[in-house]
Amino acid sequence: MFHSNLLNNDLKIESNHKKKYVFDRIRKKKVVLTPEEWVRQSIINHLITNLNYPEGLISIESLLKYNNLNKRSDILVKSRNGIDNYLLIECKSFKMRLNESHLSQVSVYNNVYSSKYMMITNGIDHFVISGSDKSVDINILNYIPDYVD
Repeated sequence: MFHSNLLNNDLKIESNHKKKYVFDRIRKKKVVLTPEEWVRQSIINHLITNLNYPEGLISIESLLKYNNLNKRSDILVKSRNGIDNYLLIECKSFKMRLNESHLSQVSVYNNVYSSKYMMITNGIDHFVISGSDKSVDINILNYIPDYVD
């Protein structure tokens, strides 16, 4: 796990009837600003602005089925071929400490997605894993990988 405060204070936030909304550049709409949404939007901004991630290959709350249960992944980045998955991210509130159950959650989701990288984040602490298709070995990274595909 590595520490780097990526929470973005420059997000497009509006107040309306006692609720705050943030503009989601991927879904092209305003969504309620929860602590987890602040993390998600901050991470998306960081991926696009600083790490060369193509905005068009990022999906939010993608539906997946696992053991006959419907689940939603927070952020999924596809590879340029449109078939393979590059990075799967599970976002948690900045108020939460990351723990093993969060890692377990993203690992379960990755059983469906087979993403090259997996990440859990609360916007401040980040845990990134790189897996290999040819072995069961995993590598823990101390950075979020640039988009290279």
